[in-house]
Amino acid sequence: MNALTSTSTAVPASGPLDPSIVARAWAHGWAISRSTAAPIERAGCFEIHVGKPDQVARYVFPRFDRDVLRTLVATEAGPGTWLKICARREHVTGLLSGDWTIHEPEFLMSIPLAGGADPVIAGYRAQTERRGALAMVTIVAESGELAASGQAAIDGGFATFDQIVTVEAHRRKGLGRLVMSALSNAARDAGARQGVLVATEAGAALYQALGWSMVSPVTAASCSSAAPAA
Repeated sequence: MNALTSTSTAVPASGPLDPSIVARAWAHGWAISRSTAAPIERAGCFEIHVGKPDQVARYVFPRFDRDVLRTLVATEAGPGTWLKICARREHVTGLLSGDWTIHEPEFLMSIPLAGGADPVIAGYRAQTERRGALAMVTIVAESGELAASGQAAIDGGFATFDQIVTVEAHRRKGLGRLVMSALSNAARDAGARQGVLVATEAGAALYQALGWSMVSPVTAASCSSAAPAA
């Protein structure tokens, strides 16, 4: 197992994106967004050392590989191990014991980033900040209260959108759309041309309405006492 010498992934010039390329970009972008070490490329998966009590390590499978998954679960996995597998739930469940919790369905999604004016929403203002490879957007209400936020990790031609949140009291006002638009513009300004993310079922509906395409279903699972994490 060797650490990758370069984390940057180039966006193919034309044609549909290989799901493995999108998953690779997401794994590296997630690591940037969450301030972990860069993923280690292994046969069949990427390993990310997270180092938290409830999430020690995360393994991202760009495609379902029965043999690699079975071996990893039998020889390496323990409390705090997380799996993100680009496969349907029914392909995965038979390989996991009762020590594993399988979480709600998720979806790997992607979109070509297009620039444009951010929507204007009365009573709110968007603030964009760059910090290294991260573009961060916050939406603030007239009262000064934080209403929504999100960030995108730029890695080569890809931007991984992460931690998109709208505060309950400010939902259903279009703030999620504003966050995504502002992040897309910031990511394009930083050189990214393709957006990627992993969404919940609820989030996927919003992103599809914004033009994002489904790339692959994702099955997320955690071992033993690991608590849910995004």
